Amino acid sequence: MIAKKSIKNLILAVLFALPLFATASGSTKEGEEKEFNVVEMIMHHIADSHEWHLWGEGDDSVSIPLPVILYTDNGLVTFMSSAFHHDDSGKEIVTRNGMNFVRNHGKIYQLNAGETSVKLDDEKHILNGVKPLDFSITKNVASMFISIILILFIFIRIARSYKKSKVPTGFTGLMEPLILFVRDDIAKSLINEKKYMKYVPYLLTLFFFIWVNNLLGLVPTGANLTGNIATTMVLAVLTLLIVNFSGNAHYWKHIFWMPGVPTPMKLILAPIEFIGIFTKPFALMIRLFANITAGHIIILSLVSLIFIFQWAGTPSMLLAIFIMILEFVVAFVQAYIFTFLTALFIGMAVEEAHH
Repeated sequence: MIAKKSIKNLILAVLFALPLFATASGSTKEGEEKEFNVVEMIMHHIADSHEWHLWGEGDDSVSIPLPVILYTDNGLVTFMSSAFHHDDSGKEIVTRNGMNFVRNHGKIYQLNAGETSVKLDDEKHILNGVKPLDFSITKNVASMFISIILILFIFIRIARSYKKSKVPTGFTGLMEPLILFVRDDIAKSLINEKKYMKYVPYLLTLFFFIWVNNLLGLVPTGANLTGNIATTMVLAVLTLLIVNFSGNAHYWKHIFWMPGVPTPMKLILAPIEFIGIFTKPFALMIRLFANITAGHIIILSLVSLIFIFQWAGTPSMLLAIFIMILEFVVAFVQAYIFTFLTALFIGMAVEEAHH
């Protein structure tokens, strides 16, 4: 009863506080109304950045600075993102090692030698600079490190618990059903029973990495790591490599010279099956990226209605809370689907020929 009352009070507090916050956020320091750009706000929240933005706008914004690491023709350059003073228009020039750097539309540019001012085209893109190789610790990278530390903490704690006792209790007892679910219901049911155990560590890592980062992305000011196409691409490439390096002769024969099929059909099916090697992980990449990004955009769009129509505050927040609850389910489902299909592809690659 106490827990239910606490949750109810929390929801009511959010419902009443957010419309007030929206109204306050929509005005300038002098109290004058300013135009609210929905697209800019949404893209700002789902895109990666060189600092971890917490709240506020412009000079009043509060952010956690992150290391900027650039490789230029003159060597490595490092400094903190706070040197740009929240500027993203290319006006703030940072000088390091005799080179001038500016940030424009989330990208860092090195100005041409001798240039001390920025030249922009009609679309506000820099004309007199080049992009150095950027190895910065961005918001998504920092979030990834946090998730890795969190996952290591979880599994190390579970491993130590099992050393003390084979009977799971407390946190270990809570996590054991999830681990057994991945091992038995995903790996064991889809991969050859004699071979599935060697793939369980990868499948567990994949499931918990996606699930934890999906949940972290739902935390206010959290990073949209699994909604980043580069992250989902790396996960898809890992699956591609593991599946195809695990493939046996039976697997490759079915791709290039399918048994039991007339020769003319084999010539048609071979290139289709070969393309399928790449389209399967590509579908994994797009599915995870699209679903997570779409969820964030929907929530932010509903919250944006408060800024556009101030009278729509409560209905918008009711819908936003409903979608947020749904996103917690989607976070688990997307981790499950990615892991399930990965295990399915591995199972197809290691399946023995039936005589």
